[in-house]
Amino acid sequence: MALADRWLLPEGVKEILPPEASQIEAMRRRLLDLFESWGYDLVLPPLMEHLDALLTGVGGELDLNTFKLTDQLSGHTLGIRADITPQVARIDAHRMRNEGASRLCYCGSVLHARSTQPLASRNPLQIGAELFGHAGLDSDVEVIALMIATLHKAGADQELSLDLGHVGIFRGLMVDAGMTSAQQNEYQGMLQRKALPEIERFLKTLDVDARVLELLAELPRLHGGIEVLAKAKVLFSDALEDVLDAIAYLEELAQRVAKRFPELDLYFDLSELRGYNYHTGVVFAAYTPAYGQALAKGGRYDDIGRDFGRARPATGFSADLKTLVDLASMQVAQVSLVTAPAGEDAALLEKINELRAQGVRVIQALSGDNQAVKSSAELVLENGEWTVKGL
Repeated sequence: MALADRWLLPEGVKEILPPEASQIEAMRRRLLDLFESWGYDLVLPPLMEHLDALLTGVGGELDLNTFKLTDQLSGHTLGIRADITPQVARIDAHRMRNEGASRLCYCGSVLHARSTQPLASRNPLQIGAELFGHAGLDSDVEVIALMIATLHKAGADQELSLDLGHVGIFRGLMVDAGMTSAQQNEYQGMLQRKALPEIERFLKTLDVDARVLELLAELPRLHGGIEVLAKAKVLFSDALEDVLDAIAYLEELAQRVAKRFPELDLYFDLSELRGYNYHTGVVFAAYTPAYGQALAKGGRYDDIGRDFGRARPATGFSADLKTLVDLASMQVAQVSLVTAPAGEDAALLEKINELRAQGVRVIQALSGDNQAVKSSAELVLENGEWTVKGL
């Protein structure tokens, strides 16, 4: 690499400079305090682990996004985490050993081999919360409520909408359709793109019952307001019981969320399959018109605990802390900056320490350094006492 290029960062990798770094740190403290007030305990998983542990239970999609390296001590293949959720699941399964519900939260850097979208950072700062050991509406409602409270606490509370889906609907249809794995993957990809002409052509190639073909054709159209659930109940009235149970679950979940957050815009997409390889139930994401991607997202992933040797129900959400700061336009109260002259005067040093103890930023001049420092006040000696004087 040429000398002139050595300062360049890899594509998609971003560094954080003042004052944004202070804003992000303030936001991190604020949100972790929120999680603690809800009873969530902080864990700090390592940045790298054995690759098998990182990828257990999450399928191939995380594998493609994980940087891999060889441990020079053991020769084993390691991975740099692309998602903290599997690490927290491992901690709950092997280290916590709780029998009842456990609540864990985290905040740390992750690294993506590929950007999730053209302008996305490949080194986001992931913050999130996971609830283990409880299956059902109560825990899903709690996690969604905490996610919304997190966005409110961050200041990103304008025109929020919550997207809700349930992977059980798709899985039930796949049982009825009897598709091969390759056909399921192809259909799933078209669903995610809402590629209706492609789906129409694809369905003509299938040798399945006409009624099932009708359901497969209608699934990508089932998105919108609460009326979508009523339409789905009629459409799937003769489908597998698991499909109807998933629709009923979404309906009750939506009612409880709407009761807590009446101002929240609820949107339903019954073909949403984000994280399909490890999600087992409801999936959700929060959006705002100011940003084209989800502010926070999550869902239920009960099966991941089984892969760690201890089957535990699980639900949780995560967000990129940097995105929350960018979108919230949170103006962190700037701590006053006071400049002080150089010197070892005991009274001067005592005053500097006193101000710093109060949370005031104090920069003491260095002998021979003539660089001007922008400040709101300075320490001056008046009538034998060091006094803060505004500029």
